[in-house]
Amino acid sequence: MRITTKGRYGLTMMMELARRFGEGPATLKSIAEKHQLSEHYLEQLVTSLRHNGLVRSVRGAHGGYILLKSPQEITSGEIIKALEGPLSPVDFTEEDDPAKRFLWVKIRDSIAEVLNSVTLYDLITFEGGQIPDDGYMFYI
Repeated sequence: MRITTKGRYGLTMMMELARRFGEGPATLKSIAEKHQLSEHYLEQLVTSLRHNGLVRSVRGAHGGYILLKSPQEITSGEIIKALEGPLSPVDFTEEDDPAKRFLWVKIRDSIAEVLNSVTLYDLITFEGGQIPDDGYMFYI
């Protein structure tokens, strides 16, 4: 399972809105230019974020987009789910082998736990501390 550009670019956009929280709206054009992203692609992503109650558009000469909640209240899980849909390492059904289904559910729940424990505030205030490297490389 991989997070696509929808999730990665959407998270970048939401982090930028979080940095500007309380300062007024940000335009997609300014975000696109700052992060070298496609403005047209961000327009597609912001629709899902708006429909999921994460951002609001502000019209007018100084319009753009703002977060509907504070950065401390929005988790990366909410953002990823709004853009990517439910995350699962594989498609599984009740007819699958119970042991394998147990594994897939544990993986799905672990990923959700991490995503739901990290807020936008955590991401924008991260100071680049040492990230543990246990020597293992996992591909899901």
